Amino acid sequence: MVYILLGEGFEEAEAIVPGDLLRRAGVDVAYVGLESLAVKGSHGITVTADMTLEQVKTEDMEMLVLPGGLGGVASIQMDLFATALIQKARDLGCWLAAICAAPSILAHMGMLDRRKAACNPCVWEEMGSAAVDREAQVVVDGKFVTAQAAGAAFLFGLKLVEVLRGDEAVQKVQNGILYRS
Repeated sequence: MVYILLGEGFEEAEAIVPGDLLRRAGVDVAYVGLESLAVKGSHGITVTADMTLEQVKTEDMEMLVLPGGLGGVASIQMDLFATALIQKARDLGCWLAAICAAPSILAHMGMLDRRKAACNPCVWEEMGSAAVDREAQVVVDGKFVTAQAAGAAFLFGLKLVEVLRGDEAVQKVQNGILYRS
């Protein structure tokens, strides 16, 4: 199961596009609202999550995805249950994926120390000892997938499909949506 955390103020494209691509690849995906099922994004779009944070089953977790959006990132960082889930995902050896400002959450938790990463320029100074690739749209280092911003949402989503299901699944999804790189 892939869980996508939705904090109030999340960046809609960074949550919806990767989740859609993963579902097209046959991956079980659940959107998780931090406080309620209805979560308002940074551009005023309210998304109905599949479950709340308390309903997450860590024994089923394959990957945890953190969309950006400064409000969503702040919501996640201030939620002790959300940060505990991130730590649990790391402890279990699950994939952790973050896009835009969200890689800064992982950096603040010390998870990206001396790792390659991509993120939005607005958080470059918050990345600690991470080796930020300022040109890359998507970076994989170990079990971490990070991406630059909303413009990389499709590349990010396809990379998540690749690390979980392989190149054949990526090709199937790309063909299904007529994606050309």
